[in-house]
Amino acid sequence: LQPVLQPPVEPTQVPRTQPRSLQDRGASRMKYKVQGTGGEVGSTRPRYPRGMKSSRRGEVSPFYVMEVMKAAERRQRTTGDVLHLEVGQPSTAAPEHVRGAARSAIDSNRLGYTDAAGIPELRRRISLHYRDAYGVTIPTERITITVGASGGFVLTTLASFDAGARVAITQPGYAAYRNILTALDVTVVPIPVGPDTRFNPTPRLLDAAGPLDGLVVASPANPTGTILRRDEMAALTDYSTAHGLRMISDEIYHGITYGLVATTAAAYSDSAVVVQSFSKYYSMTGWRLGWLILPEDLIGPVERLAQNLFISPPTLSQIAAVSAFGCADELDANVARYSTNRDLLMSALVRAGIDRLAPAEGAFYVYADVSHLTDDSQELCRIWLDTLGIAATPGIDFDPVDGHRYVRFSYAESTRDIAEAASRLVSWAAG
Repeated sequence: LQPVLQPPVEPTQVPRTQPRSLQDRGASRMKYKVQGTGGEVGSTRPRYPRGMKSSRRGEVSPFYVMEVMKAAERRQRTTGDVLHLEVGQPSTAAPEHVRGAARSAIDSNRLGYTDAAGIPELRRRISLHYRDAYGVTIPTERITITVGASGGFVLTTLASFDAGARVAITQPGYAAYRNILTALDVTVVPIPVGPDTRFNPTPRLLDAAGPLDGLVVASPANPTGTILRRDEMAALTDYSTAHGLRMISDEIYHGITYGLVATTAAAYSDSAVVVQSFSKYYSMTGWRLGWLILPEDLIGPVERLAQNLFISPPTLSQIAAVSAFGCADELDANVARYSTNRDLLMSALVRAGIDRLAPAEGAFYVYADVSHLTDDSQELCRIWLDTLGIAATPGIDFDPVDGHRYVRFSYAESTRDIAEAASRLVSWAAG
């Protein structure tokens, strides 16, 4: 897959102190531990009083990107030189009007609990957003505000599936969704996807997976950045309806696209669940706020679960988020920067010989095949962090089978940082 390239960026010089072989290049590497279950690198198993044990639900795989972040922070403290291409979050603060609304609310509002489904003002504003952005009418009662997209996914899973249900998820795909399903005793059915389907699921692949109860799709997707075209989204919603599957559509990167417009599952199905978030396009990761578009049969179950699990979403975040929909100029400027960073990084990767890339059509990721360099992407990421000061995420976070051949780069940081990382990678490849 050939990316759209800009003129090459001249690399800055990286001292050629490392030998050419991958093994030798990592000889003095910084190590990071993964705290997980028995048998994993650096794992520990605490001792319990007789008869006491922890639940196996906590024995899901670690979220490796968080371990990379820890290692990057340690290097930052010792050398002060880290370029963060591992973190999937905007490097910008929330929009100015959002911050202003929050300051005002702190001064004037008691900030008590809200309705479990969220404040009416925000739900109405989201309904208007779907009318204006997608031409879709969503009644406010079908909109539930959640504690981030992650909280929304937990609620959706609990309301939709009993233990043992079989739910398909793409491989590669977002690690936390796979682990949440596993922790809730849902059987994860991996759907291997690759360049032949632009890393997206298809009805043919679903047929091959055997009987299913649910399907999780993402567009734009993490880690690949691929987008489901209108006909592809329609085919998947039609398939789900025909086969009685609960389809969950992760749309948290809507608004961050390059040349294509992402479509919503809500435009094709009233039985699908849409998971959305203020974290990515709206640049509000730490505000921990998202929303669900629910089919009518899940409104009551999700509300009851939300009442018991969360009481309500963060009140301050809800009040401030109403203003987020009036900040398009500021937010679209962020997307323009992501687009510049994307072209910069993809151009550099190709010049570094890393040219087998997933189509980065949206979000802020490049998913790269590095199998010509290594069969251990975690080791490669350690070496890059140690020798180059570049933090990237090994593909094992997203694909436990073939992820050892892939690395995910995030280009959400400043253009200056992405340009510097690009030049270091090119110099490293030159040896």
